[in-house]
Amino acid sequence: MIFRDTNFLKKEAIEERQIGPNLTSGEIGPKLKMGIKVEKTEGDILYFKEGNYNQKTGVAAFKKMQLPFVLGKMEKLHKATNSSPLYFLNIFFGASLLFFVLSAFWMYAPSMPIFKKGMYFTIGGIILTVILLFV
Repeated sequence: MIFRDTNFLKKEAIEERQIGPNLTSGEIGPKLKMGIKVEKTEGDILYFKEGNYNQKTGVAAFKKMQLPFVLGKMEKLHKATNSSPLYFLNIFFGASLLFFVLSAFWMYAPSMPIFKKGMYFTIGGIILTVILLFV
């Protein structure tokens, strides 16, 4: 997930999609859910960076970078939006992790040296998180 803006581990796939005939250059991008800019026009074919669109047939052919199947499914799981049924699973999982982290503070008695050492690590982690968020 940290390499979202690169093509790390991605493979090129050519996709053809019927989006409707006689669309203008401004209508193609929203139909394909891509930001495109038409570079040239030859007859009925509009060419853009990722592929082309035939105005007469309504077929758009473009290249798309895709993760391998298993990694694509894992990415979809992590990017669940609020319209996805996985959204509630992500909330439950995040709340469970928070509970496990907070409950770990009660594993040791506060008078034990390991508890005090753990508190130092906790304070250091909080400070590092604040620095990374605001710098």
